[in-house]
Amino acid sequence: MGENLGALTTESRNERSLKIDTAEPKEILKIMNEEDQKVALAVNEVLGDIEVAVKFVFESFKNKGRLIYIGAGTSGRLGVLDAVECPPTFSTDPEMVQGIMAGGERAFIKAVEGAEDRPDFGANDLKEINLTENDTVIGIAASGRTPYVLGALQYARSIGAKTVALSCNRNAAISQAADHSIEVIVGPEVLTGSTRLKAATAHKMILNMISTSSMILLGKAYENLMVDVHVSNQKLKERAIGIIRKITGVSYEKALETLEEADQQVKTAIVMIKANVSKQNALERLKEANGYVKKAIANSSVN
Repeated sequence: MGENLGALTTESRNERSLKIDTAEPKEILKIMNEEDQKVALAVNEVLGDIEVAVKFVFESFKNKGRLIYIGAGTSGRLGVLDAVECPPTFSTDPEMVQGIMAGGERAFIKAVEGAEDRPDFGANDLKEINLTENDTVIGIAASGRTPYVLGALQYARSIGAKTVALSCNRNAAISQAADHSIEVIVGPEVLTGSTRLKAATAHKMILNMISTSSMILLGKAYENLMVDVHVSNQKLKERAIGIIRKITGVSYEKALETLEEADQQVKTAIVMIKANVSKQNALERLKEANGYVKKAIANSSVN
């Protein structure tokens, strides 16, 4: 991994920000904002590659497999952030989507020096979670050359897991180690080499797309509503009631009563109301429909 860092797009200097050190606050913000506007356009250029990743993940989920994000530094933190939001948003088991970063959990808040330089550390971290061929591993590295991520992808691929390399440089080293690659080219950073800026923003957008799209395909949305939200606090309970009311048109009191009868399961409550059935019948319908609410409501074979 001894190639010249300066040759990477993520390490090149941005001509627009050469004088940013003497700029007024408003001008600094203007430069940053205008550079950030390029990120969504860059992501648009790789939608086809993101679609491939989504298909990998969806297949893994259908086969009882998992989505594993793995990275170092900012890249690792982005994976962890996306993973930890899945249980409250989609009521998934915490094991279903996982974020792993070089140096372990403590590295999330304080850098662990040298952890990203060991390919064997990446492989070992995947071995520790008993990675299988049913899983999908997404290796994240803005530079596309992080040894930790490279080692993880090589190991994952060797056992038959689906692998995706996510970077911000063309012909990235990690791309060669994966079944598929997403190389989102956002251009030089406002601060040279500070990939927590545009590169990280692009990667956050892409991870949002991958996890959210996969969950929608699994039936965790009704229209654009989060019908599998985990009701773990009062705010989320109110959101759940609102979702039930939007879909069924019932009163607040009826939605609350049915949600409680359904053990705080929004999908169950919706089917109970829309199909005018008992909780047990709603659960049976949902099971037969593999969790898809519209199919469960329309299902007339379960009485």
